[in-house]
Amino acid sequence: MFKKMEAMENRMEKKVYEVYCNSCGKKIETTDSTKREDYISIKKEWGYFSNKDGQIHIFHICESCYDTWTGQFRIPVKVEEQTELL
Repeated sequence: MFKKMEAMENRMEKKVYEVYCNSCGKKIETTDSTKREDYISIKKEWGYFSNKDGQIHIFHICESCYDTWTGQFRIPVKVEEQTELL
């Protein structure tokens, strides 16, 4: 019984989640414990002073589309180096 549960837990740990870039449509594959590619995930709850009051927008952007998008900013993205990498 224990071995069956252990095998089931191992399969569950390796479950693959499919995430798609909302910009280009590219599939970004991740698992519970490992991102195979990195991406940005944005969740915005629009407030009273917007034209989208009460709406929640959620989207994902792959690294390539992020670079293209932020490359168009008039004020560049602030980049800080991390001293400890986990």
